[in-house]
Amino acid sequence: MKNIVYFDLETRRSAAEVGGWHETAKMGMSVGVTFSTAANAYFIYTEDQVTDLINQLQQADLVVGYNHIGFDYGVLQPFTFWTVAEMTRNLDICLYLSERLGHRLKLDSVARPTLGGHSKTAEGTDALKWWAEYEKTKDPQRLLDIAKYCCYDVKVTMAVHQFGINNGYVLYEDKNGREVKIPVEWKED
Repeated sequence: MKNIVYFDLETRRSAAEVGGWHETAKMGMSVGVTFSTAANAYFIYTEDQVTDLINQLQQADLVVGYNHIGFDYGVLQPFTFWTVAEMTRNLDICLYLSERLGHRLKLDSVARPTLGGHSKTAEGTDALKWWAEYEKTKDPQRLLDIAKYCCYDVKVTMAVHQFGINNGYVLYEDKNGREVKIPVEWKED
C-alpha cells in the first residue's frame, strides 16, 4: 500500500510580524499535523519534534497539502539542510488548481462546494491568537485548539483530494459565488 501523507502546519508568527510573506522561514511552527494512509492515523508535531515531521514527509510516497510547497515548506526550511520540496514527492492542490486557472483559490473556496458545505473550522489568525495565549499562559488547551484546527484542515484537504481521485474533478466558487467544475488528474500514487 502506498503511503500518502496529508500535511498542514500552523505558525507562531504572522507575515506582518516577520516582514512579509517572503519571510516564511522566520514564522516558526506552532503545530504540524499529518495523516498517513499507511498508518491510518493522524500525527501531531510541535516545533521541537520538527525533525520527526520532516522525516515522515520525506519517507512518504506522496505528500498532499494545500499551498504546502509555497508556504509550509518555507516554514520548515530552517530546520533542515536540504530543500524540503526537493526531498519529497508532492501534490500541492492549491498550486495544481492555480496553474490551471491562472489565479489562487482559498481552501474554503474549493472545500465548501466540493464537499457539500463542509469547510474549515477557523482561520489561521485564530491559530496565531491561540499560540500567543499559549505563550503567555502555558495552558495546554490553547495548543490543543491549534492541533484540532490543523487536524481538521488536513481532513478537509484529504477529502478534497479523495473526491478528485474518485470523480475526476473538484468544484470551486468563483468570484461571483458560482460553482465551477475543474477537471483534475489525481491518482492515489
